[in-house]
Amino acid sequence: MTKHGVNCQRFVVASSKEEAQKEIGKLQPVDEYVIKAQIHAGGRGKGTFDNGFKGGVHLTTDPSKAAELTQQMLGHKLVTKQTTKEGVLVNKVMIAESLNFKKEFYFAILMDRGTQGPVVVASPQGGMDIEEVAEKTPDLIFKEPVDFHKGLLPEQAHKLAGKLGFKDLQGASEQMQKLYKMFIATDATQIEINPFVETDKGKVYCVDAKINIDDNAGFRQKDMFDNRDTSEDDPREVAASKFDLNYIGMDGSIGCMVNGAGLAMATMDIIKLYNGSPANFLDVGGGAKASQITQAFKIISGDPKVKAILVNIFGGIMKCDVIAEGIVEALKQIKIDQPLVVRLSGTNVELGKDILKKSGFPIITADDLDDAAQKAVKSLD
Repeated sequence: MTKHGVNCQRFVVASSKEEAQKEIGKLQPVDEYVIKAQIHAGGRGKGTFDNGFKGGVHLTTDPSKAAELTQQMLGHKLVTKQTTKEGVLVNKVMIAESLNFKKEFYFAILMDRGTQGPVVVASPQGGMDIEEVAEKTPDLIFKEPVDFHKGLLPEQAHKLAGKLGFKDLQGASEQMQKLYKMFIATDATQIEINPFVETDKGKVYCVDAKINIDDNAGFRQKDMFDNRDTSEDDPREVAASKFDLNYIGMDGSIGCMVNGAGLAMATMDIIKLYNGSPANFLDVGGGAKASQITQAFKIISGDPKVKAILVNIFGGIMKCDVIAEGIVEALKQIKIDQPLVVRLSGTNVELGKDILKKSGFPIITADDLDDAAQKAVKSLD
């Protein structure tokens, strides 16, 4: 955000008390520090650490105290209303300059289906749950559609700043325009600033932000994607993303490998219909390669909850015989102990079934999706 000229608090990040002591010097002069545990969860201020220390957000005017607070957070699990009861391990702490602000606003830029382009959503009721504001006081939600070709115009931003009640209309409108330019430059699908504030000195700042970047723009935003912190992510989902597999872990016992998101959803529904429970959503895509199929098998079979595997592939872009060869090649590379049910349909389906039959592996073939789901559920007995 700073790179794009957006006003943010000055901050440092530390992984130890010693690093905190060293980095805090870079912030001088600061009247007050805010210390924040860095985890992917909200409600940190009211959270509790496993060592009994309360609060993942603290304020202090003493730099030595800031370093001590950092030490009490690092290496301990923080439990908030958005984490599991076990909490999340804190490996990094942010130490930032604290700002005194008079008023909090809400500002967001989103992709909107209705206008088929970006829309700015803003409210003078910042620092609150925007859904609650929309429900109770919808008249305090302002929307401004943006023309993709023209961008957020100065007059649009100035008018919006006036509606919100900023004293520094020029400063607020400039920050809005910079946020829009950042929205475009980063291939964002959402930028939400809550709160967007005006300090006691009249300057406009972004104090908290949520930014979503289009996954399809990863090749353009490589630097940003390289900074992704996967320490709190499901390791199965991290492994899947490296091979362009769409994977979401679930709690069931039947692992699914399907090509196509719609077919994957239908497969999970059919499994539930026959009293089974899917262990995952896994879409290998329409043009899956043997390497991707192998990786998908590794992820599914490596899940201790998976007691059976169901492969449901429709041969369209990829023919069934090519898919079958990929399955056989994957089975040659990795040992799968779970029962394996495979349903193929589409182009060259008979060739595909013949390849599976002659492979020598104990593959259970199915004629249709109902048959496949029933066989997968039965294999659990």
